[in-house]
Amino acid sequence: MLKKSYFVLSIGLTLLASQVVFADTEQRRQAKRIHDRLTGTPPSDSILAEMETLLMNDSTGKSAADKALEDPAFYNVTLKNFAAPWTNEEQTVFTPLNDYTATVIGMIRDDIDFREVLSGDILYTGDPSVVIDDNSQPVPYSNFNNDHYVTLENLGPETGNLADDTILTRQNQSNITGLDSAATAGIMTTRAAARAFFFKGTSRAMFRFTFMNHLCTDLEPLKDNSRIPDRVHRDVSRSPGGDSRIFLNSCVACHAGMDGFMGAYAYYDLEFDEANDIVDESTPHLVYTPDKVQAKFLINENNFKPGHVTIDDSWINYWRNGQNALLGWSDNYQGLQKDAKGHAFGNGAKTMGRELANSEAFAQCQVRKVFQNVCLREPGNSNDRTEVNSIVDSFKADDYKMKQVFRDVAAYCKGN
Repeated sequence: MLKKSYFVLSIGLTLLASQVVFADTEQRRQAKRIHDRLTGTPPSDSILAEMETLLMNDSTGKSAADKALEDPAFYNVTLKNFAAPWTNEEQTVFTPLNDYTATVIGMIRDDIDFREVLSGDILYTGDPSVVIDDNSQPVPYSNFNNDHYVTLENLGPETGNLADDTILTRQNQSNITGLDSAATAGIMTTRAAARAFFFKGTSRAMFRFTFMNHLCTDLEPLKDNSRIPDRVHRDVSRSPGGDSRIFLNSCVACHAGMDGFMGAYAYYDLEFDEANDIVDESTPHLVYTPDKVQAKFLINENNFKPGHVTIDDSWINYWRNGQNALLGWSDNYQGLQKDAKGHAFGNGAKTMGRELANSEAFAQCQVRKVFQNVCLREPGNSNDRTEVNSIVDSFKADDYKMKQVFRDVAAYCKGN
């Protein structure tokens, strides 16, 4: 009988030990997943052990995720690849570091209210003493080329560590680029954004990609032909192909709302030298002409002479009413102006950026992008959607700090 008791006790201790080992193994696996997803690199044994301990004491995983966020690779790799597709029409990650990407990285690193990404007088540049060429000559920021950021990136993660606030430093965009502070609008007035989205055309590309990158919607789902068409520009034919029904049933649905916003870009354009359809990449630069509407707003003006003529940089948001009220426009931000029908209005890209960045769609978009980036999938079930909504609420309550969004999403997707 005594031997049987010893046998049962032995089995019990063995099972208990195996459960402890299993728990440790599971937490170690979760720690590795958090680190891999946030940095793209495996953790050292010491960091993995520390994260494992943190998970044992904090099962939410947030403390472990905070530890992973200390790795410079989060800034030099993950955030660079996170923001790079927003800077070009091809939406490719295979593009050099630039002022748009660097500004996003710096804002996330420094816990700056991310709504400023569409309106702030803010720009991140490399420290002049660090960004030097092979001849030990400084490569300063230029309005005319991207050499400064290419040089910074080529220094590598040790010398050009974007996690270091003495290497990637915050500046006033107006001090660096020469724009008036009132004319700055976060990433929309960076050289990289101008090169990509003000290139030729009518500035509608800037509007479209701003919505795609920062409100997570293309224009097609926003079509609403019940909106007021008084701002539709002259270049939009009212009878495309000789059939006015196409305009009334399709074209106006997008242009009524979009063209209402377009005046915000009236004073901006991209200037560059071009020969044989080849752009001299040492010349493209953003220009801003206060009180003078750029010539591009008169492109194809004979398509419909009675159409709207842009005379200043005013804009109006007709999408506050109708189906696109579902974007969740805010009535609670500094500088908001509304007319009697509830349409927000203002002048310039900065005020329009505030209108967009204070919407519910903006907050939801940032969290969904991080979820896709870290969890490697879309929110796919009710638990995912509940968690996303919870993180959105925390994001807004915590002054729109993006680093916490990465932390919370990584903790959720650590696995069970």
